[in-house]
Amino acid sequence: MKNTIIVLFFVPFVFYFSIFKNNTAEKFYEVNFSSNKHLEVGEELTYVVSYTFIKLGEIKIIVKNKKVIDGKIYYSTIAYMDSYSGIPFVSLHMIYQSTLNPQYYSEFFRGIVKKDEYTTFTDYTFDYPKSIIKIKKGKIQPYQLWTDSTTTAKKEYQDGLSILYFARMFSGSGKSINVPCFVNEKKEYTTINSYTQVSGVSIDAVNYDIACVKIDGNMNFISVFGLTGYFEGWFSNDDAAIPIVAKLKVIIGNVKVELKSWKREGWTPPKFKKD
Repeated sequence: MKNTIIVLFFVPFVFYFSIFKNNTAEKFYEVNFSSNKHLEVGEELTYVVSYTFIKLGEIKIIVKNKKVIDGKIYYSTIAYMDSYSGIPFVSLHMIYQSTLNPQYYSEFFRGIVKKDEYTTFTDYTFDYPKSIIKIKKGKIQPYQLWTDSTTTAKKEYQDGLSILYFARMFSGSGKSINVPCFVNEKKEYTTINSYTQVSGVSIDAVNYDIACVKIDGNMNFISVFGLTGYFEGWFSNDDAAIPIVAKLKVIIGNVKVELKSWKREGWTPPKFKKD
């Protein structure tokens, strides 16, 4: 049960997608994103993770800052994943950090896991000009380096957090795409299926149906911590493309990730209008 619950906090950054091995030729993937969609520095989104009627914990994702280099925008983002206190056999506290390049691929990723006895870190530095990924893993306080290695990078990659922002920019396009990912020191591909049809989605935080567009996918194998099968998620149908809700399967059944609160200047969830 404990391992299954852990995935509920990892999943929100990959739950829109189906990850699988792919033998396509290596190349850089570029997407012509809508010029209207954009991120806002200071944006803060909080989600509740639940299994049946049990609320397990929360996820908070933040756009920390942006830098403009040679006329191109780079964003720094962070995610906090925490289980609620009082849940038997569960104590999960993780932090993901990701730097996004102008095409919303990862330039740097850091994953921190806080355990009872110590805290671990995993760093991926994507040096695309040199076609390598630098990998460092170890323990914090006292610092201990366990892994210091490199692997090739003949394309740009997503990490466990950057792919969420990539999907936001891709939502509503009505297209499908295979996106290279580097997760757990493995090179994978993620299929993103995006739809244009607008539908109404209900959540507890809003007293009306929100206008959303859908992304879905399917896993025909068992992934980390039991994630498998069909999943689906909805983004707000506006320039913000806020992730609103997601439903997915783990071995023990269906779980849900739902927007609880938000801070984004001038943003209100768009109201769904029936024809």
